[in-house]
Amino acid sequence: MTSGVAALWSHRNSLRILVKRDLAVKYQQSALGYVWSLIEPLGMGAIYWFVFGVLYSRDTGRHLGEAAESYPLFLITGIFAWMWTSSALSEATNALTGQARLITTMNVPRQVFPIGRVTGRFAEYVAGLPVLVAVAVAYAVHGRVHLGWSLLALPLAVLVQGTLLFGLALLLSAFNVLMRDVERFMRLIIRVLFYATPIIYPLSLVRDSDLPGWLKIVYELNPLVGIFQLHHSIWYANEFPNARLLGTTVGGSLLVLAAGWWSFRRLEPAVLKEL
Repeated sequence: MTSGVAALWSHRNSLRILVKRDLAVKYQQSALGYVWSLIEPLGMGAIYWFVFGVLYSRDTGRHLGEAAESYPLFLITGIFAWMWTSSALSEATNALTGQARLITTMNVPRQVFPIGRVTGRFAEYVAGLPVLVAVAVAYAVHGRVHLGWSLLALPLAVLVQGTLLFGLALLLSAFNVLMRDVERFMRLIIRVLFYATPIIYPLSLVRDSDLPGWLKIVYELNPLVGIFQLHHSIWYANEFPNARLLGTTVGGSLLVLAAGWWSFRRLEPAVLKEL
């Protein structure tokens, strides 16, 4: 794995070119261009705010605590991070099948292609950060959000999420070449993960629910739970995951990365033959 990372680093310019090409192709015939990467999460945030922040405001506010007065910020913080996750997983799954000719002709580590898809979607996430910061500052001016040391949770959240997504991208892209059902299966899984992760609702809602104890433990084994808690804790310090959840999240993400890298290298000969 160390030699593979070194080879990937030596071809970082190829990765940069692939990311720029993917972004250019994605938005080349769009009048609004990168603005679409902001419109979709903001639109989703508006819908969920209307449902849970207006229609069910009493039930939502009881579990949100201090975040109740700035629920739109809570929402778009999770949704912006989710858009990176869902888009990266969807596009990385067919990163190899959709670029077969390029993969078999370019002399670069094949990990560049799925990792490039994750990196490209991260660039879209970064493009939305100014909007997120502007909303947070607006709430901070009115005293509804307190900005401080909790802002340091952002680089940690990005690092852990990137680790998890790189591992999943390598794993899914290789298996999808050999079993094309993986792409269809991931469409369902992504929908399930959205509601099985504290994105639009606080984690306390699950912990205080009547679910069996074992099911709550299984729920928190999902690394995305701790990752989105980190994202929310940027503005709400009390949302920072406890030591157990943080350890599970970091350990699980590293394990997925190692499994993804190992599986990709083992399956690479069969993948190239299939392509």
